[in-house]
Amino acid sequence: MIRVGIFGYGNLGRGVECAINQNPDMTLVAVFTRRDPSSVKLVSQGVGVYHVDEVLSFKDKIDVMVLCGGSAKDLPVQTPYLAEHFCVIDSFDTHAKIPEHFENVDRVSKKAGNVAMISVGWDPGMFSLNRLLAGCILVDGADYTFWGKGVSQGHSDAIRRIEGVLDARQYTIPVEDALERVRRGEAPTLTTREKHTRECFVVACEGADLSRIENEIKTMPNYFADYDTTVHFITKEELDRDHSGIPHGGVVIRSGKTGKERENTHIIEYKLTLDSNPEFTASVIVAYARATYRMKKEGLCGCKTVFDVPPAYLSPLSGEELRRNLL
Repeated sequence: MIRVGIFGYGNLGRGVECAINQNPDMTLVAVFTRRDPSSVKLVSQGVGVYHVDEVLSFKDKIDVMVLCGGSAKDLPVQTPYLAEHFCVIDSFDTHAKIPEHFENVDRVSKKAGNVAMISVGWDPGMFSLNRLLAGCILVDGADYTFWGKGVSQGHSDAIRRIEGVLDARQYTIPVEDALERVRRGEAPTLTTREKHTRECFVVACEGADLSRIENEIKTMPNYFADYDTTVHFITKEELDRDHSGIPHGGVVIRSGKTGKERENTHIIEYKLTLDSNPEFTASVIVAYARATYRMKKEGLCGCKTVFDVPPAYLSPLSGEELRRNLL
């Protein structure tokens, strides 16, 4: 049994717990939270909840620690810190900062002899793999990624970190005309702003400076600055009533040419439609937690991404079973 710990118990942490319960070769050992542990109620029976300050006392009791914090503030600090003591996996999703995050985690995990898997989910993650595979096949072509319409956990969390914000939901919305042009094989050159818009629903503290909050959102680098962004200020009741779900999805498309005269056009499309962004992300993470465990058992160490993992390492099935049933 692969012994798993969960560090952080928000939407993603709850999704990870449910995903672990669906995998018979895994067991949840402990959950760590910044809240009062007595206030956290788990789905799993007999699993302890502990304050994050107690995590190092589990150093020899957990095979893989799943980090469920936010990419804006939590993971840049938590992943390198915990990679010194555990094999870890996170869902760091600030694309522009992944190389920096990788270097920070790689340095610590190599020194400690641990495997640290970063940026696991559906994008980065499954979409990253599809971009890689499609680009290797259609060498003469272009990649297009469209997200949504859906709630971005990372972007919503980034808004919630702004002073004066009580709660928020951020929707990423594809520009339909751009998407259809790509599907028709036109291979257009599109700017970031031409592919997506962002729509934010924000609950502000009483007396907060709404103009300042809106400006901080719209000018936030790596999140909103490069997009046409609309900000709506609403009540907590409206947020709970109209925006309680966390759906998402999107498509990765590779448009490419083959033939002596580039006369043939090919389209590769990978699509996700998700009722629950965090639960799907959690399911991806748990599969890669298995790979993290296996890589450690083989004596590997250092920081890894989805590009470094053989697909067979994700499955609980044997190589013989995979070849017989899936190949």
